[in-house]
Amino acid sequence: MDWDKLRVFHAVAEAGSFTHAGETLNLSQSAVSRQISALEEALQVPLFHRHARGLILTEQGEQLNRTVREVFAKLAITEALLTESKEKPAGRLKVTTTVGFGASWLAPRLQGFFEMYPDVSVSLLLDDLDLDLAMREADVAIRMHPPKQPDLVQRHLMTIDWLIVASPEYLKKHGVPQRAEDLDAHRLVLFGEYHPPVADINWLAEAGRRPGNPRRAALEVNSTQAVLLAIRSGLGIGILPDFMAAEVADLVRVLPELKGPKVEVFFVYPEELRNSKRVAVFRDFLLTRLAELH
Repeated sequence: MDWDKLRVFHAVAEAGSFTHAGETLNLSQSAVSRQISALEEALQVPLFHRHARGLILTEQGEQLNRTVREVFAKLAITEALLTESKEKPAGRLKVTTTVGFGASWLAPRLQGFFEMYPDVSVSLLLDDLDLDLAMREADVAIRMHPPKQPDLVQRHLMTIDWLIVASPEYLKKHGVPQRAEDLDAHRLVLFGEYHPPVADINWLAEAGRRPGNPRRAALEVNSTQAVLLAIRSGLGIGILPDFMAAEVADLVRVLPELKGPKVEVFFVYPEELRNSKRVAVFRDFLLTRLAELH
């Protein structure tokens, strides 16, 4: 199988059309189509079902694409390691983490990392779903749970605790709850019915109540930053992770004796990147800065 044709096939499989693949590869639609037809002819199997709305992989096409994705992912890792400077960390590092942690804590601190390692650039991919490190969707991940894949290297970074907070204006108007049961009389800002990267994230709704009988939220929103802004506006009481402590300095902690489930945070990356200088210095930077939290 010809490498160039496989590269074109992979681009078409990922894009779902000859036109979009051509834009990615800087080739004309007809050139892409010819390459695919030549590959299908060489293999003597159809790789795509062609229809008006685009292309769908055949069963044989799915099988080939799984292998090709894996091969190109391993080649990308090898290329990254080969091009990494022997003298100092250099090159691009693709980092993925949750939207809340990435936007609230990590992004504002990257300036310090670039001052230490000016030859490393970072691509920050914020997503509450786990990207596939084995398939090179990212190089490293900061996750709010232990990695499920057995072939990933993991390092425990920290334990997140939760702060129950409200604005001074809200508490002046509605009073300060003295025990968990008092929350029945208050407006709550919760994270909603989506599937967050943190289990039991809405534990405040059931604190001081019978299991299975949660309080209703005044506002449900799937964003830590939005929860912060809503609480700050005086909307109600909610929880925020302790890594946002600096951002909640203008808010008032309530019910500090109430403890929610702890969240264990891990730094994970593929085994192939174990010797990468970029990964090592980024991990050490995280550990140093996170140690300042506690």
